Amino acid sequence: MSEFFDRTGPLQEAGSYPQWAQQLIVDCQASKDRVSGHELYRRMRDAELSPALMRLYLIGGWPVVEQFPLYMSQNLLKTRFARHPGEDMARRWLMRNIRVELNHAAYWLHWAAAHGVRLAEIQAQDVPAELHALSHWCWHTCASDSLAVAMAATNYAIEGVTGEWSALVCSNGVYENAFPKEGRKRAMKWLKLHAQYADAHPWEALEIICPLAGTNPSAELRRQLRDASCKSYDYMYLFLERCMQLEEARSARKLAVGAE
Repeated sequence: MSEFFDRTGPLQEAGSYPQWAQQLIVDCQASKDRVSGHELYRRMRDAELSPALMRLYLIGGWPVVEQFPLYMSQNLLKTRFARHPGEDMARRWLMRNIRVELNHAAYWLHWAAAHGVRLAEIQAQDVPAELHALSHWCWHTCASDSLAVAMAATNYAIEGVTGEWSALVCSNGVYENAFPKEGRKRAMKWLKLHAQYADAHPWEALEIICPLAGTNPSAELRRQLRDASCKSYDYMYLFLERCMQLEEARSARKLAVGAE
C-alpha cells in the first residue's frame, strides 16, 4: 500500500512532489504545450481572429465553462469526511472553488457579448459535434473515474493549461485594447481571472492528487492519471484544430466566390 504523501517543499516546484508525479508532468508536457501555445491563441492574442472564428470558439467552448462546477460537484460526491486526509483536502478545495466557478459562466457570457454573440446563440449550440467532445469527456471522467483521476483530468490538466493560454492571450495587451474602452474591463474579466491562475491552480490540484494516490501508486493508477491528463489536453487540441479547419474552409469558400 502506498504511503501517504505530505508536501514539505514549495507548492510550485516539481521537486516537492513524489517521483511518479514529476514523471507525470514530463510525460504530459508535449500534449499540454500544443494547447497552450496553439496558433488560435497566438492569433487571438494579436487580435487577428475573424469574427466568425471568435463566435465559433465562444459558442463551442461554453458547455465546458458552464458545466465545470458540475464536474467538480461530481468529484465532491466521491468524498467522505475523515475517511482519508486526501479526501478532506479535496472536499475543502472543491467546496471553495465550486463557488468561484459559478461566477465564471457569467464572465464568459460577458466576453461573448463583447463579440456580439447573443445568449440564445450560445444556448442553441449550433456548432459541429466535434466541438462538444471535450465537455463529454469531462462529464465521463468525473462520473466514472476515481477522485484522483477525474481531478487530474479537470482541475489539474484543464484548469492548468487554461491558465497558461489565458496568460498568453493577455500577454501583450493587443487583444484587450481592441475592445472599446467603456466595455473593456467587462469583456476581459474571464480571461484576466484565468490568466492569474497560470501558476497556482494546477499545483493546488496536484497537491491533492498526490495524497490520494500516495507516494508509490500502482503502475495502473499512474497510467490512468497520465492518460486522463493527456486526454484532456488532446481533446482541447482537437477542439482548437477543428476551429481552425472550419475557419480555413470558410476563407477558401470566400476566396472561391470572389474569384468567380
